[in-house]
Amino acid sequence: MPATLDSKPAESPYKISNGLCELCQSSKSVSAALAEDNSLTPGDAWKKLFYPFPGCNSNGDIRDIGKIPINSEEIEKARSCGKWGSQEPSDLFLRIYHDALCTLDHDLQCGMVSPSLMGSSGTMPLTIISVIPDIVRHMSNLIVRAEKEVFLATNFWQNGVASRYITNAIKELSRRAGERRGKIVMKIIYDRGSPKQLFEPHYMVPESEYTGKAVGLPASHEIPNIDLQVMNYHRPLLGTFHAKYMIVDRRVAVLQSNNIQDNDNLEMMVELEGRIVDSMYDMALLSWHKKLEPPLPNLGSPAAASGSGTFDPSHSSIFSEYGAIKGHAAVIDPDKLPRDVSSLEYLELKRQGGPQYADGIDGSTTGNAGKSPSNLQSQSQDGNATGSRDHNGQSSHTDGTPDMEETPIPLNQLLEHTAEDPHYDKNLAEEIQRIQASVSPTPGESQMQAVSRHLNHTVNKGFEGSAPECDTRDEMTPYLPHPAHEPFPMAMVCRWPYGIPYHVSVSNPQNAAWLSALQNAKTNVFIQTPTLNAEPLIPAIVEACERGVDVYCYVCLGYNDSGEMLPLQGGHNEAIAHQLYTSLLSSTGKQHFHWFWYVAKDQVIPIPAIKKRRSCHIKLLIVDEHIGVVGNGNQDTQSWFHSQEVNIMIDSAPICKSWIGALRRNQNTHLYGHVSPEDGIWRDKDGKEADGATGIDPGRFSWAKGFIGAVKRVQGLGGF
Repeated sequence: MPATLDSKPAESPYKISNGLCELCQSSKSVSAALAEDNSLTPGDAWKKLFYPFPGCNSNGDIRDIGKIPINSEEIEKARSCGKWGSQEPSDLFLRIYHDALCTLDHDLQCGMVSPSLMGSSGTMPLTIISVIPDIVRHMSNLIVRAEKEVFLATNFWQNGVASRYITNAIKELSRRAGERRGKIVMKIIYDRGSPKQLFEPHYMVPESEYTGKAVGLPASHEIPNIDLQVMNYHRPLLGTFHAKYMIVDRRVAVLQSNNIQDNDNLEMMVELEGRIVDSMYDMALLSWHKKLEPPLPNLGSPAAASGSGTFDPSHSSIFSEYGAIKGHAAVIDPDKLPRDVSSLEYLELKRQGGPQYADGIDGSTTGNAGKSPSNLQSQSQDGNATGSRDHNGQSSHTDGTPDMEETPIPLNQLLEHTAEDPHYDKNLAEEIQRIQASVSPTPGESQMQAVSRHLNHTVNKGFEGSAPECDTRDEMTPYLPHPAHEPFPMAMVCRWPYGIPYHVSVSNPQNAAWLSALQNAKTNVFIQTPTLNAEPLIPAIVEACERGVDVYCYVCLGYNDSGEMLPLQGGHNEAIAHQLYTSLLSSTGKQHFHWFWYVAKDQVIPIPAIKKRRSCHIKLLIVDEHIGVVGNGNQDTQSWFHSQEVNIMIDSAPICKSWIGALRRNQNTHLYGHVSPEDGIWRDKDGKEADGATGIDPGRFSWAKGFIGAVKRVQGLGGF
């Protein structure tokens, strides 16, 4: 049964100790200690502040966390362990946060952030759900706007088109800094697997190495106004540095799913401002571990004092009066969306051929009050929009009336920002117009052809889509700006790296948050992940479904199949789906379990990842449509037991609503990816399985394929 606050069928062994509570309520942090004495290393600062910490080991199994009710006293203790700002966190958020906090009593450092900064608040001006070039475009714009410092972290850095966006921006930043006679401090940390890490996991990379062909970062003479330090971090054998984030001037942070490399993945990034940036900053310092040479200039300038710099008048100018990006039709303001069109229930009804933009979720129209002209667009019999769009971005209905405001700049005059021809923008509003123009049709091109062109980008030029044209209100929106809002509750739910090849490092905030979310959900849970096979996760999904919670799993067909076939890695995605449907779920539980293979926006079938045409690498969990966990962690064995992962948990119904709407617009998974509830296998209308898929039985020599996959991962050719 899901946990409630005051019922007492049993007492949870998980409690927040008084010592941990005191640390959370204190001002102690690694970042504050370094601000006082920048001669300290972050590792030394941690020891000085927090060793020894007595803790209190619980008698519980982490796999059961969240199952047993906790009393109101424990909830209030969790509330007191965060700095939430003006918005109070919900009871569900506090329950999950409580369970995540409890793992710190076992090992304080497993959360990868000073306890006083784990529970926080912040704003989220932007989400990106798109291909890697769109994410590194935004990163490049943030870099060139930097005033003092940049801290960039990624799992795998590969010299290519994606990395050139970053290196071009570094060179441009150096030029701009020179013009104002300034100096920038920049730290880059990645994990490229080196024998030297056997002796020093935090290996400082010499310039002769990071300027080589494999990485391709600028040499010091190319960036005279930037002090660049590069680290290659891995904790042997399996302790991968899987984190991917960037912090600029301790004012803005981005947290993403992608590495800096060229591939076909759909990815996700969120931008953060406010107090939560201090938490990200502290985590970054702990990851660096070694002395900062030179120190970061903003060590003494907390983000908590800066507020949100993005929510200026230019940000409000992004939105039309109907809540769409100006010049476009898709409504992205959650307060102006038609009722329930961004709920998980609506996605399921759409899959079943349900409502088409009516006021009522059942398809009935209850009046036109509050609807924009685009909400009144007529539908053809097959459900596609009858409106059209010309190459200037102006859309019209069959009667010729426009349904959108004019774009501030005609779309055909906005040049695409590329690695070969950079076009940096002054602010986020300009970036969004430029990106939306790049996914809009050019003369003689249909809307879906424009989407295919955009998804093909670096690696699949010329690959054609198969999806029919979509309603203009369902156009792809790579950049999802969020209307100005007050800071809302956020928490860091991370895990540290564990290199020893045993599955014992399971008790940490990340895993506790995921498990507690499934155990305490009341209505639904949405999971999007490239891989799903973690041993503690599977029974938690089953238990949620059996008690009537709808669990939606959007998973990538064939993602890293060979690597997941290694012994102790959990198995490949198809085998897990088949097992859940055929042997783990009861007939009642099956009614609440919904497994989908990722289907790209321009496709009508899932394409196995081995073909490298259309894959998805998003890592996201949404609970009851108001709690979200987003970041680096996959739902696989490696992320659950070994890799360093960085995730944030948020408590915001408007943001979660926006995410669900964007996930619907930017992929076709909900329309075409559903597997058979009988055996968990996807088949087309003719009964054929996906071409190139491994199948539910990988064969006798799957272990050999696993070793090949492991090699590819080290080379950066497999899934991370």
